[in-house]
Amino acid sequence: MTGTPQIVTTDVPARLDALPWRRFHWLVVSALGVTWILDGLEVTIVGALSGVLTSAAGLSLTPVQVGWTGSIYLMGGVVGALGFGWLTDRLGRKRLFSWTLGVYLVATLLTGLAWSFASFAVFRALTAAGIGGEGAAMDSAIDELIPARRRGQASIIIHGSFWVGAALGSLASVVLLDPRVMAPSLGWRFAFIGGAALALIIVYARRYLPESPRWLITHGRPREAEAIVERIEADCGVEPGQGGEHPRIALRTTSRTGYVQVARSLIVKYPQRTALCVTLLATQAFCYNAVFFTYGLILKTFYGVPDQSIGWFLLPFAAGNVLGPLLLGRLFDTLGRRVMIGATYALSGVLLAITGWLFAEHLVSAAQLTLAWCVVFFFASAAASAAYLTISESFPLETRAMIIGIFNAFGNGLGGVAGPILFGAQIATGSRQNLLWGYLIGGALMVFAAIVEWAIGVDAERQPLEAVAPPLSQVTDGDAGPA
Repeated sequence: MTGTPQIVTTDVPARLDALPWRRFHWLVVSALGVTWILDGLEVTIVGALSGVLTSAAGLSLTPVQVGWTGSIYLMGGVVGALGFGWLTDRLGRKRLFSWTLGVYLVATLLTGLAWSFASFAVFRALTAAGIGGEGAAMDSAIDELIPARRRGQASIIIHGSFWVGAALGSLASVVLLDPRVMAPSLGWRFAFIGGAALALIIVYARRYLPESPRWLITHGRPREAEAIVERIEADCGVEPGQGGEHPRIALRTTSRTGYVQVARSLIVKYPQRTALCVTLLATQAFCYNAVFFTYGLILKTFYGVPDQSIGWFLLPFAAGNVLGPLLLGRLFDTLGRRVMIGATYALSGVLLAITGWLFAEHLVSAAQLTLAWCVVFFFASAAASAAYLTISESFPLETRAMIIGIFNAFGNGLGGVAGPILFGAQIATGSRQNLLWGYLIGGALMVFAAIVEWAIGVDAERQPLEAVAPPLSQVTDGDAGPA
């Protein structure tokens, strides 16, 4: 890294966007996208284990404490997203997605050894800090390495893989809470320890991922960036440097980005995008976290579902949430961001309110309620994934990870933390009508977000990142030197 600014002209971004989809891109998607599998595992496992955690075989938590652990988890994610997001823009994408994975690995292992509500809450917060930091580093790297024409579909499917983790969490709970396999007092602990084992596999896969060439250029390391792109081109069957017609961009290198630049991007340069991203994140976070942190308690309290069977009800949830991004993802690059994000938010909001009413009126069984949630979150999953995509592609390269961290913190802080606490307290009253109000609020918030998206959404489909949000360091006055 150089401390003296220099001007570099480069075609590296254009060459990355022009690459055919090959094995390298699958490696990026799998090794980095697994972050969301881990997040899904961690979020769902608590919902699936909530019954045993409130029993003597667990930690004897109260329903309110279960709700608080969900909110504390989200608070930890806020701190991790802010802190590690800042470090990601300063120290690089590759270094940070290694560090954050290490934090997650140790913390989830300790969660399996918790002995009280306090220790459980602390270790959950540390686990979330690792996951929150992972999101900032991972989203930045994925957007900067995936070709523009596939960026929307890839990002939405990757974020939808959260529900692969949810399925793993559900299956793990079914097996590990079966007294024929092991005692429930041990089963819930091994459910968390399993996350650490999965992280060890990911550590190996990430050894083969490069640093983002875009980040290297802006930090005064153009030769390293060029070498990495040449290796990627070779892996993709493209002759290195082939196609001198690629557009070139002039950038002024810098050693670091400060809070002033971040504030200018958020408040001065892109205030509408700031309002849009906070709205999209906060609304989906409220709905998702309210439902999934407490659904196990709803099944147990209102339908009498045994602890060891809760995981079977969460599996269909996971299927609906995976299928939404998988089947709808391509449309975000063809029909466009504004149309698809608005439609998925609106549909999920209306369906959420209808499902809440059916539950409150005793018109659905536990199985029917689960089927209704599958339909709701088929659309909501794609919507939520698109919210993260909007953040990561709508702001300049130099501030991308920090801004992702800030939005994740605000989105989860404003919407996510409140949801589990509110729903946990409502479940404790034993009143379905009280829960209905929570569902109606969530549905209204999602429809409101749809209206905001239709009004001020960013039409970023198939556009290079540098066209959607020009880098802060871009030189436009012709004062550019040789690469």
